Amino acid sequence: MTPWKVIDRAPIPKGGELQLAQRGDEWVVRLGGHTLMSSRAHASEETLAAWALERVAEPRDILIGGLGLGFTARTTLDKVPPECRVIIVELSKQLVEWNRTHVGHLAGRPLDDPRVRIVEDDVMKRIAAASKAYDAILLDVDNGPSALTTGGNKKLYGRTGVAACHRALKLGGVLAVWSAGPDEDYVRVLEKMRFEVEVKRVTARGPSGGSSHVLFFGTKREPSRSRRQPA
Repeated sequence: MTPWKVIDRAPIPKGGELQLAQRGDEWVVRLGGHTLMSSRAHASEETLAAWALERVAEPRDILIGGLGLGFTARTTLDKVPPECRVIIVELSKQLVEWNRTHVGHLAGRPLDDPRVRIVEDDVMKRIAAASKAYDAILLDVDNGPSALTTGGNKKLYGRTGVAACHRALKLGGVLAVWSAGPDEDYVRVLEKMRFEVEVKRVTARGPSGGSSHVLFFGTKREPSRSRRQPA
């Protein structure tokens, strides 16, 4: 079997190292030996964007938290109209650079799209600064609410983060969250923050299978209409 080749490395705050590695036509990003994202397993990221946008009547302003390898952004751009604005917030400067150089072709170079603005910052800060600004917020940050590799991301998925997402969305707006697994505590927080909640299980590689992931969708409704929807 062709061995993996590390193409680039980048230290992260508070220790650890991101690695970009290639084997043939497959690319992965690793943290501490753990694969965070792979070019061969991205169907759930694409489904996150597609299903979120199905729940938005007229998407005009979209916020994506987490660039990854660009697949969530690519699907978003394929689904929204030409006048839509798509803000991608990514904390890792190196991951943005890798998308511009080594791996941009994997998802059709979404960062080259004129509708996109890339912001190198903490997505929690960006969301907390907004009020009724977005039709959809798509979060693919870390491994989701309960499978965190970076402790600093915990706030994003707690009461403070969910409340900030609720404020940042327009009425009828959708919060869509990718997760490595289920999290009933997170569902309860969404419901307490007056989201109408749906939980869907999908596979990483679509019809061909792969590991199972969970997608959370929360629609901002009037308080009297907030309730959980069946999976």
